[in-house]
Amino acid sequence: MKPTEIAVPDYFHKVVDCQWACPAHTPVPEYIRLIAAGRHDDAYMVNWESNVFPGVLGRTCDRPCEPACRRGRVEDQNKEKPEPVAICRLKRVAADNKGDIRERLSAAPEKMNGKHVACVGAGPASLTVARDLVRSGYQVTVFDQDPRAGGMIRSQIPRFRLPESVIDEEVGYVIDAGVTFRGGVRINSMKKLLAENFDAIFVGSGAPRGRDLDVPGRKDAAKNIHIGIDWLSSVSFGHITKIGKRVVVLGGGNTAMDCCRTSRRLGGADVKVIVRSGFDEMKASSWEKEDAMHEGIPILNYLVPKEFLHTKGKLTGVVFEKVQAVYDDRGRRSLVPTGEPDEEHPCDDVLVAVGQENAFPWIERDCGIEFDEWGMPVVSEVTMQSSLPNVLFGGDAAFGPKNIIWAVAHGHDAAISIDRLCNGEDPEVRPPPMVNLSNQKMGIHEWTYDNDISNDLRHRGAALSELRCANRICVAALH
Repeated sequence: MKPTEIAVPDYFHKVVDCQWACPAHTPVPEYIRLIAAGRHDDAYMVNWESNVFPGVLGRTCDRPCEPACRRGRVEDQNKEKPEPVAICRLKRVAADNKGDIRERLSAAPEKMNGKHVACVGAGPASLTVARDLVRSGYQVTVFDQDPRAGGMIRSQIPRFRLPESVIDEEVGYVIDAGVTFRGGVRINSMKKLLAENFDAIFVGSGAPRGRDLDVPGRKDAAKNIHIGIDWLSSVSFGHITKIGKRVVVLGGGNTAMDCCRTSRRLGGADVKVIVRSGFDEMKASSWEKEDAMHEGIPILNYLVPKEFLHTKGKLTGVVFEKVQAVYDDRGRRSLVPTGEPDEEHPCDDVLVAVGQENAFPWIERDCGIEFDEWGMPVVSEVTMQSSLPNVLFGGDAAFGPKNIIWAVAHGHDAAISIDRLCNGEDPEVRPPPMVNLSNQKMGIHEWTYDNDISNDLRHRGAALSELRCANRICVAALH
């Protein structure tokens, strides 16, 4: 057993496993207790301070908190399949049952500090930076090529999972706080942006390019082969309203799950997901796979696309090679052909959802920002700074595709760095865990751990009884 390192503040925060596992360190026990007490407004505000988009995340988060939940360990003798508390869905409970909380949202102070910050992209990372900084007196301008803010939240998540009204509300809370939003403006040159003399620039432009497949027939049948994230964006903005009856979705991530379920809603009668890896190795969240299968969408594994079949340019099917996973002495996996006959799956449309890539053609390579061999900016995982100290990156633009809650966490970290940079302080010096720019301003002696013992009245009525089975709270509140 390792000695207790009480000299390191992290030790005292790690004791709440779910809260520590959340990249934004949302005070999970606190807001669940508030929900149990019927205080949905307060529960929402606890979430809003740390993760900015409770209603969005309550529907779409990848839930890193739930595998860390203690219930999965302490109940392992009581259930065949122990389950964590429904931490994610309880965010939605707070969001859907709150009242009007606009008066409780802090906005820009009357007197600004004279510092100007630019954010490229209006996704969750940039909006988090903007919210944290504008409340501290910074003038923040957010640029986005789309006319409405939200980034991938608005363009790539299907409406049946995330209603546009929820996006409008929570994005609006940020923009209405005093942020200048310049929609429909595409930034084409980092050098030109640097020349505008912003005190800091934050790049939160996401991973906007979907990976393609270079297999025979791809170009010949291009009309009916679509890149997943681009197709989802076209559906979101109303450019695509239907799809063929037979649809093959290639890929095993959450984007593939969104593609197949959206296809079903646009007229796809025979929709299937085909993945080169095994079922358990798929990157999609377990609940996303379950949702797809509950809608009658089969997931076929260990099939590698070999050729797109077509007749006079019209897609007719896809040929797959059957493979199996083989591991070497070091545990490294490789997929090798089984030698069995190829499989042919007829289809009218194919959605390619095999991953996303960053694209920075607008950042000149001689502007002072260093890139690695994969074309990614070299970014500090602590400060989010690039090799040009006043240019910071976050979200998918920093380290590749992840999820919304990581983008929020990056935004908080970047805002702290920008504030310290603009005040002539060392961005490497960080505040204690669980402290973002807003509550850092309280001063360290006023800051207390979010899960300190509370003397608030503990409600032991029906609400607390339901808390013991948080999943029941979710079901009751969401219906």
